[in-house]
Amino acid sequence: MSADLNLPLTPGQETQLHKLEKRLRRHVGQAIAQYNMIEDGDKIMVCLSGGKDSYAMLEILMRLKESAPIHFDLVAVNLDQKQPGFPEHILPNYLESLGVAYQIVEEDTYAIVKEKIPEGKTTCSLCSRLRRALLYKAAKALGATKIALGHHRDDMVETLMLNMFYGGKLKSMPAKLVSDNGEHVVIRPLAFCKEQELIQYAQLKHFPIIPCNLCGSQPNLQRQNIKAMLQDWDKNHPGRIESMFTAMQNVVPSHLCDGELFDFKSINSDSGIIDGGDTAFDQEGFVSTNSVEKSTVQVNAADLLNVVEIK
Repeated sequence: MSADLNLPLTPGQETQLHKLEKRLRRHVGQAIAQYNMIEDGDKIMVCLSGGKDSYAMLEILMRLKESAPIHFDLVAVNLDQKQPGFPEHILPNYLESLGVAYQIVEEDTYAIVKEKIPEGKTTCSLCSRLRRALLYKAAKALGATKIALGHHRDDMVETLMLNMFYGGKLKSMPAKLVSDNGEHVVIRPLAFCKEQELIQYAQLKHFPIIPCNLCGSQPNLQRQNIKAMLQDWDKNHPGRIESMFTAMQNVVPSHLCDGELFDFKSINSDSGIIDGGDTAFDQEGFVSTNSVEKSTVQVNAADLLNVVEIK
């Protein structure tokens, strides 16, 4: 649960960490630029759960703040939900060592969840709704202009598959949105970051990870099944997740079936060929995911420099 933050790294690990951090910073900077996540004068509430993703998000945003040509402030916020065994000292100690502004919000949502959810059932859905409401309240009290969440690329692809398989919707986690209560802008700076790289980063940085299973809740089996399926695909067909994420940024409404997004009724013989016509899958137009990722970085490099300096 806790970790020695002063454990020395070998020269090889130092090199690995440097390359990994540079790559993650590039991905975060690209997401910031592409979706205009951070603007001059922003006060960003960084939601810190004690997991690898939120630790990495805070660390990278702190580094980017040092070199950004614009001014923005960061405040780390953790919600202590009074789960049994929650190590209350870990996050304050860690955040004080970083010298970052922070606030610990204490609210006994654990008791509410245990009262409402039958024993043995997953508590994640209700817990998440309660947590969001409290975080929105904290953001308002702090005067935060943006709320930063630590969801990464793999989370977004998993959510797309969950909604397709179980919800009947072509929907995922957006990189930027307006909060449920309509009062805040929520951003996901890790949108272009791979989970495996975040795992490696957390290990090399020795983040003091706090587990998410303190409440004893059963895991969300649907999400676990989707995660396992995607991991199997990635193992046997490298690049498939990258291709799926690229597809989420390359939507062709005329070749789906949503009449609200595209006016199918008005199509007639005078409409002309629309988005390639009847070719549902053009093999010649298909490019490898490595090429997609490389070209995406090149295309957005100029825009990125307008927001964050890359070092």
